[in-house]
Amino acid sequence: MSSINSVTLCPCESGKPYQACCELLHKGLVAPSAEMLMRSRYTAFVLQLEDYLLGTWHPETRPNSLGLAEDTPTKWLGLQIKRAENTSETTAVVEFVARYKIAGKAKKLHEISQFERIDGRWYYLSGEFNN
Repeated sequence: MSSINSVTLCPCESGKPYQACCELLHKGLVAPSAEMLMRSRYTAFVLQLEDYLLGTWHPETRPNSLGLAEDTPTKWLGLQIKRAENTSETTAVVEFVARYKIAGKAKKLHEISQFERIDGRWYYLSGEFNN
């Protein structure tokens, strides 16, 4: 697992320190919106917080594991939120582009993610890649 200094700017590019941003969610605070959950999940990928990623994944679509420790190391370079909207009281869509480097090659992930709120908590449901 990677680590980050709590006063360092959050990898989610909110402009806030990690301590005042995604760290709060990583320590158990409920995400107030699907966009904030998406940002916290991006940061969890940066920090390889597999338990957090699995815990915020919708139970119906959640894999057993992500194998982050076994994967080829990924250097996450940045996140851009293109669109975030609630489609109902319990569903939302977040479109984003995440830039990263793997095996020395720059890549981007453009995804339109679906989220569902269950008992007041947002969960990542699924994503459609738009590369």
